Amino acid sequence: MNYNRREFIKNTAIATAVVSLGPTVLNACASPNEKVTVGLIGCRSMGFNDLSGFLKQENVECLALCDVDSKILESRAAEVEKQTGKKPLVYADFRKLLENKDIDAVIIGTPDHWHAIMMMMALEAGKHVYVEKPMGHSIEECNAMVKAAAKYPKLQVQVNMWQRSSKHWFEAADIVKSGQLGDVHLVKAWIYKGYNNPYPYKPDSEAPSYVDYDMWLGPAPKRPFNENRFHYNFRWWFDYAGGAMTDWGVHLLDFALFGMDADMPQTISPGGGIFYHEPGTIETPDIQQAIYSYPKHIMMWECGLNPGMGPYGKGHGVAFIGNKGTLVVDRSGWETMPDRNNAEKKPFFEGKKQAEYGDGMNEHIQNFLDCIRKGGKLNCPVEIGAKTAIVSEMGNIAYRCGKRIHWDDATKLFAEEEANKLMKLNYSENWKLPNV
Repeated sequence: MNYNRREFIKNTAIATAVVSLGPTVLNACASPNEKVTVGLIGCRSMGFNDLSGFLKQENVECLALCDVDSKILESRAAEVEKQTGKKPLVYADFRKLLENKDIDAVIIGTPDHWHAIMMMMALEAGKHVYVEKPMGHSIEECNAMVKAAAKYPKLQVQVNMWQRSSKHWFEAADIVKSGQLGDVHLVKAWIYKGYNNPYPYKPDSEAPSYVDYDMWLGPAPKRPFNENRFHYNFRWWFDYAGGAMTDWGVHLLDFALFGMDADMPQTISPGGGIFYHEPGTIETPDIQQAIYSYPKHIMMWECGLNPGMGPYGKGHGVAFIGNKGTLVVDRSGWETMPDRNNAEKKPFFEGKKQAEYGDGMNEHIQNFLDCIRKGGKLNCPVEIGAKTAIVSEMGNIAYRCGKRIHWDDATKLFAEEEANKLMKLNYSENWKLPNV
């Protein structure tokens, strides 16, 4: 890949230079005084879950849906009509939806490889944006998205890392920062999905007649249709996503970073492979580790798609391990576990538990709507989304390079040329990132 080093440094500096942004306060729900009209792009799974959350809020109307799968599109349109009494417009091409001037905000719930282009084009069309995680599918995309959001300061862009609107996560981080755990030199984040059966091998085939497969591929490389690469399974292929590393990593590594006030790592060491699935059924690792080195601590990522339970008996979580005790936090709450003070023959502190309270997803959506209606601070703006997506991408870049890689925060480049090449995607000839 040929590129101008100076321009590349310029373009990558934005996202990697962001500071650790703390909670922006869980905004109290204001009395809605203005209708917000929304359109959804990508209706099958998370996108429709997001839309359902929007429709729970007062004074929100769904005007339009867009999907490349006509069966899903019509089914979701019928669900919206049943729920609201109004049938939304339906589009097969997201660009047509963006032309609808009656739509205030767009929800992007597509596979990851579409997020950047759609978000940037939505901003160009004057729409507020609620975009699924991971925010971008490459370091280059994340940088461009941050730059695009800065170009349109009157438009709100919320990344759906909704744990940023869940209070108990910040309580856990405050405990870490208080020093109660002592010196924390090790942080672990993990996800064990625990699939009972590996995906069966499936040969390439013709795309279903009700699917616009060319539009589904969009900027991704042209490849034959395969059920193992489509719909939910897109996340296990590097063309479209980054496996568990970016699917769950952006949620969990976000607070591993936040709790330690950490930015970019110095080195990233990989481990893992495909052990549970047959060759050709997935591409991203089903067992993966990434070790991120910082000057005074180590951050470890771990995932397993095979059946099994994660550390501390939890399928997912973040653990901060100090010399006086450990804190473990997941979506159900947090727990502190004291180590023993041998000199005083008692624990360093009293262990406590706190269950989750509130609904982080609803509060995240309400925060976005409040900011549209009256301004304020987003709980997860693009700077936060970019930082965590980039750190997650670094784990995958190390895995794909098959060796430890070194990040130079002065140049915003890796020391390894093969790693630098993976900072940018090779788009298909018909698509490119909008100019910012």
